[in-house]
Parts: sequence; structure tokens; C-alpha cells
Amino acid sequence: MARVAVVDDEADAREMVGDYLRMHGFEVVLCDGGQALRAQIAHSMPDLVVLDLNMPAEDGLSIVRDLKARSSIPIIMLTATASPIDRVVGLELGADDYLPKPCELRELVARVRSVLRRAQGLAAQPPIREGPQAAANNARSHGVRIGTKWLEFDALRLRNDEGVEQALTRSEFDLLKAFADHPNRALSRERLLDLADARDPEAFDRAIDVRINRIRKKIEPDPANPRYIQTVRGLGYVFRPDGD
Repeated sequence: MARVAVVDDEADAREMVGDYLRMHGFEVVLCDGGQALRAQIAHSMPDLVVLDLNMPAEDGLSIVRDLKARSSIPIIMLTATASPIDRVVGLELGADDYLPKPCELRELVARVRSVLRRAQGLAAQPPIREGPQAAANNARSHGVRIGTKWLEFDALRLRNDEGVEQALTRSEFDLLKAFADHPNRALSRERLLDLADARDPEAFDRAIDVRINRIRKKIEPDPANPRYIQTVRGLGYVFRPDGD
């Protein structure tokens, strides 16, 4: 049973979300702010955090920044203003999804399940078959070169040549995998969001651009002049494995 931490300074909203998640099979921990959440994490790490951004004691964005600096725990933001600026900043800080507040609780449950599926990793690999193609597929499952880093599918991580891991959110991993699966193919923003299961129906152009900028900072020698993940004007992006 997945454990979800619901962080909201409004008791009624906190209880309502918590009760609905419990009805749908989740274990729920209720926190009235960042301090209570940190105390809970010190005791037991939840599987996902549903976080209200507009809290008086500590702004939700600072909580996102702190959590993502110390862990890869999935975060779904709730924002009463549904401000595009809040959403973009939250995504830049590493949040995995967002919903306007008050939210449709059925949609929240669907988002929680979707984010948890992405966070739980890839499905089990099929048995390895004999032959050169099977060997190549098995080697690829362990790592693909993307720019200055290696993307390891089995370990769900990004590392450099010395084995040092680069922090990576689940949405960033899914986008890098989408590029690795479609090298030298121009992919529209909408197609990338479908491949990465990260659809943002209200402002998908900006949402995908934010994620691409974060990825470039991690895999490009010069993020301001990208060689590996290149912009295709009027369409989207293309991954060039050789950096041409």
C-alpha cells in the first residue's frame, strides 16, 4: 500500500483529501506544513507528497526545493491560484505534477497513481535470448550514452564516466528515455509528453520546454549551445547521439 503525505495548512482541505485517498486504498499521513512533513520524513519516508503551495508559515515552493535537493520523492503540487508562474517554477524545481486547487478529487487520485507508476520504475525485462541482437538489447538496457552522461535504464539513473550519479527526476528520466528510444527523429512537444506520460493540457509547450532546459543542463557540454538535444523550429526537439 502506497503511503501519501498530504501537506496543507487548512485542516478541512487536508482531511478531505486524506479521506478520499484512504477510500481509494492509500495509506495517508496528514501534515499541516513543512515542519510536520520533515518530522514525518525523518520517521518514515512517504512514497509521494501532495503539497499545497500557498501556505503562510512556509511557501510550498521552498518545500519543493528542499525535498528535491535531498531526495527524489515524487511531488504533486496544488495551487489555489493555478498561476502559470507557480507551475513553471515548481516544475523547474523538480515537482512531478500539479493540479489547481480546489481540485477534482477523482483527478487527483488518477494523478497520484500515474506519478507513482512512473516512480516505481520500469516493468520487468523479458528473459534474455541467445544471439547477437539479444546481447545488444541487454547491453542497451544497462546504459545509453546521452551527451556527457550515461542513462541507465535498469537503475533509473544518470551518471558520468566516473560513475557519479546526477540527480534526476522521474519526468526527466522518462523524457531522456523517450529520446534514447527515438534517436535522430524529430519529436513534437505533444509527442514527447505522450511518450513521457507527462501531459499538461493547459500549457504543454512551456511545461516541456522547462523539462528540456533542465535536461540540457545535465547532459550538454554547453547548455546554451546544445549539441545533443536540439530544437527543431516549429516542431519540437531531436536527439542527436553523435552531437552533430
